[in-house]
Amino acid sequence: MRILHTSDWHIGRSFHGHATLDALRGVLDALTAQVREHGVDAVIVAGDVFDSATPAAGAYTLLTDTLGALADTGATVVVTSGNHDSAARLGFQSSLLRDGVHVVTDPATVGTPITVADEHGPVHIYGIPYLEPVLLRATWPGVRSHAEVMGHAMNLVRADAAARGGRTVAVAHCFAAGVEPTPHLERDIQQGGLDIVPLSTFDGVDYMALGHIHGRQQLSPRVRYAGAPLHYSFDEGHKPRGSWLVDLDADGLDRVEWLPLPVPRTLTTLRATLDELLSEERFMAHAADWIRVEYTDPLPQRDPMRRLLSRFPHCAEVRHAPAVTAAGDARTYTQRVRSARNDAELVDAFLAHVRDGEGASPREAEFIGELLDQRTRVEATA
Repeated sequence: MRILHTSDWHIGRSFHGHATLDALRGVLDALTAQVREHGVDAVIVAGDVFDSATPAAGAYTLLTDTLGALADTGATVVVTSGNHDSAARLGFQSSLLRDGVHVVTDPATVGTPITVADEHGPVHIYGIPYLEPVLLRATWPGVRSHAEVMGHAMNLVRADAAARGGRTVAVAHCFAAGVEPTPHLERDIQQGGLDIVPLSTFDGVDYMALGHIHGRQQLSPRVRYAGAPLHYSFDEGHKPRGSWLVDLDADGLDRVEWLPLPVPRTLTTLRATLDELLSEERFMAHAADWIRVEYTDPLPQRDPMRRLLSRFPHCAEVRHAPAVTAAGDARTYTQRVRSARNDAELVDAFLAHVRDGEGASPREAEFIGELLDQRTRVEATA
């Protein structure tokens, strides 16, 4: 049995204000071609199909087209809902979907598999939609955390699998213990939306297909995250995009292979002074990339984004990151203001406060002095 494990499509998400629908369509077309090329029997999409609970019409069109294309390969498709999806919207048309496409959004179906057979017998695929503890306390008494609802769900899976026999695959969308820490794991994790599920929760199945983390990760040979098929932030730029190709033999898990997906536009961070970025030839190699700029000038520059877009049409983010930061003043801003002996020193204190300790330059100090003198003369004649 050959299974393709993908997740976190996030259809409809933007990249720094830029639409990604066309880029994602190309990537999902490539994924569909891989399914056909490798003779995949089942495709698993482990949650967060949409990026929003209220996706736009174009997102529905892309999902419908992709699920249809995957089904046309002959593979069985199993899709589960994630924390970004609206389970109701994702699942409302599940009864109308063509044969071979299964959308799992109802917690009441946990423990009931989609079964696919090969020459070695049945493979039971148990889809577990994203489980919200507060909504399940009445149905599953005693569950208060995401770890507890996942534990209950996996107990249902193991009990059913023991009665049925055969090989088992489970699908879930959660934050599992052992995930490699990164600065930006996923926005819901950062906000404390999900708690950690112990790795032992997933014992008893031949393969555990997880979603929610946007970079591929292997927590054990049989417990893995596939990550998102498209880069959605610069912090993900160094992580490969793709999916796991999972082979099951008669006894269970046989081998797992990574299948890379194309990256429509490379993500690059450039760091230099603004003048260097705008003039030096070495940076032109990245003109077609998505660009994040960290310009190192001591002071903020005028209209950096507008100027950079003239050379890098896909510049998406600009940060002021001085190469050298002026030595800090231990005094608070209020203390510096109170110690100013005249208006010129007051202006200098303000500039130092808003420019990381960089006070007025000699030329600026001269200009400030002229303005203050002019104000004094005007006041004297008033």
